[in-house]
Amino acid sequence: MQFTTKTICRALALAFIGVAGAATAQAEDIIKIGHVAATSGPVAHLGKDTENGARMAVDELNAKGVVIAGKKYKIALLAEDDAGDPKQATTVAQKLVDAKVQGVVGHQTSGTTIPASRIYYGAGIPQITPSASSPQYTHQRYNTTFRNIANDEQLGPALARYAMQTMQVKRIAVVDDRTAYGKGLADEFTKTVKRTGAATGTTIVSTQYTNDKATDLMAILTAIKATKPDMVFFGGMDAVAAPMLRQMKQLGFPIKFMGGDGMCSDSVPRLAGDGMSDGQVVCAEAGGVEKAQEKGMEDFRVAYKKRFGVEVQTYAGYAYDAVMTLVEAMQKAGSPDPAKYLPVLAKIQHKGLLGNVAFDANGDVQNGLVTIYSFKDGHRQKLAVVK
Repeated sequence: MQFTTKTICRALALAFIGVAGAATAQAEDIIKIGHVAATSGPVAHLGKDTENGARMAVDELNAKGVVIAGKKYKIALLAEDDAGDPKQATTVAQKLVDAKVQGVVGHQTSGTTIPASRIYYGAGIPQITPSASSPQYTHQRYNTTFRNIANDEQLGPALARYAMQTMQVKRIAVVDDRTAYGKGLADEFTKTVKRTGAATGTTIVSTQYTNDKATDLMAILTAIKATKPDMVFFGGMDAVAAPMLRQMKQLGFPIKFMGGDGMCSDSVPRLAGDGMSDGQVVCAEAGGVEKAQEKGMEDFRVAYKKRFGVEVQTYAGYAYDAVMTLVEAMQKAGSPDPAKYLPVLAKIQHKGLLGNVAFDANGDVQNGLVTIYSFKDGHRQKLAVVK
């Protein structure tokens, strides 16, 4: 065959079109899943924890290969930082919508998850939060909102019952940071004590407020000390819980201290230093690992530390399960199109790392567990798994 200049040019053109077509096909075979948390600011260690958990799921899926309706896909994680700020959360949410993500894991806090959920609902994009516990999130009745942990209506009462029945505290001071998460948790805790505390002789003796950036808590702690409580309940995050513990010790009343998932990681003893003692702090994670899942979770923790060089904080496993749940719904629906797999997601029965993931009519996880912890030698120690 004689190769003319015209023949060569035509061959090159066809080759270029083929490469471009292949690139287009490859781009169409990518499923984009967004992840949003506060990966900067005072709770960045918790936000990075869920992002890392989501990355582990994505890496595992890509290593195995994801096939939907006979077609191979690659999962891409689009990770964004909302810095724990509600305004930034909506900006980031719109960015992910514009990027045409097919699902979202996040946001991290209730105060960011709730406003962002309106953006995803408007775009018809399913969202699973692995950490935001405010009931307000699912009470909006958006069909795109899901949560794979227990909510504050489960967490607050579980903590209250544990405080009254197991710890047998009688006089409780309550402090919250006025965020959607902190106030919501404290309100649910307080309602349970007021409703059932008469049976154990337990009362709320002081109610105080702070904010999520406070470091000087001497004034409210002095007021609390005057009421002679035997426990402080705090609705808020570890960045405020730690200085509160240090200042309680300085004021001479290092009494029992209880809180929720926002202060339930090994970061609390690290941040509080000698301001807390073994067994002083009791907290709860809005989720739980029962006997059947313990080995799987331990294997996950080992793999996580090997990959990232740090221990799991709190919700990495739930972020992992959220990604896996989204992808299973896509596979069962035969499409990654949100409009097609959303109805399947609402009825999913996913056998996750941390147990079965199934949602009620609001999008809350069914039969949500709560794990109670304390701390010894700077590390969490599991006390009980309750409902």
